[in-house]
Amino acid sequence: MLKTRVIPCLLLDGSSLVKTERFRDPKYIGDPANTLRIFNELEVDEIFILDIRAARGEEPRYDILQECVDECFMPLAYGGGIRDLAQAKRLIGMGMEKVVVNSAASRNPSLVRELADHFGSQAVVGSIDVKKKLFGGYEVMIDGGRTGTGRDPVEYALELRRQGAGEILVTSIDREGTWTGFDVPLVKKISESLDVPVIAHGGGGSIADIREAVRSGGASAVALGSMLVFQKKGLGVLVNFPERAELEKALDPGEDAV
Repeated sequence: MLKTRVIPCLLLDGSSLVKTERFRDPKYIGDPANTLRIFNELEVDEIFILDIRAARGEEPRYDILQECVDECFMPLAYGGGIRDLAQAKRLIGMGMEKVVVNSAASRNPSLVRELADHFGSQAVVGSIDVKKKLFGGYEVMIDGGRTGTGRDPVEYALELRRQGAGEILVTSIDREGTWTGFDVPLVKKISESLDVPVIAHGGGGSIADIREAVRSGGASAVALGSMLVFQKKGLGVLVNFPERAELEKALDPGEDAV
């Protein structure tokens, strides 16, 4: 297992996997179970499944998720529309190792505490979707990036931590799906404020981007989408994962260059 986790982050849209750009324009990637079979063969350590329809109010597709759990050899985390303990119990009960909470946690921070008290903090990931404001600074967004909260991401991350989140997933809406690199200043602000792992997400397109998020941004892990489901930017679908030796070399503190 890599010391720094590199996590495929898959977007579920109904019964299909898709990839978006800045949370818009979903492009079909493939069948969830078939895609997970490929990641099994690639021996990744962990996978996040984020359900974009559930994030906008629909009930999770438990039938599809059960197929994913049955197919997957590695730990799975699920996020999307989790509103209460009963839903989380069902997801953990079917075999998910972690739940990722976003909009409901913003509206009801005590949900995070309830989940952490029941499952343990290690099973609760606080998810923060962040957008740059027109005249500077950042704002936390919810409802799949459609609703502004007026909240500062660092202050909100601290609140999620106080409530018991064991990890924080930070997604840059402006960079998501663009291949332009992570928002390292944003990741750094949050990682320096917390005592739990911060997962950088949104914009990763190269090994160098991963290295920068970890070395300069202080991320404990990175979550990747486009880089792992397309051949290259602008090309067709190809499920893949970087060579571990290349990742280890890039992330080795003793190495000064990729």
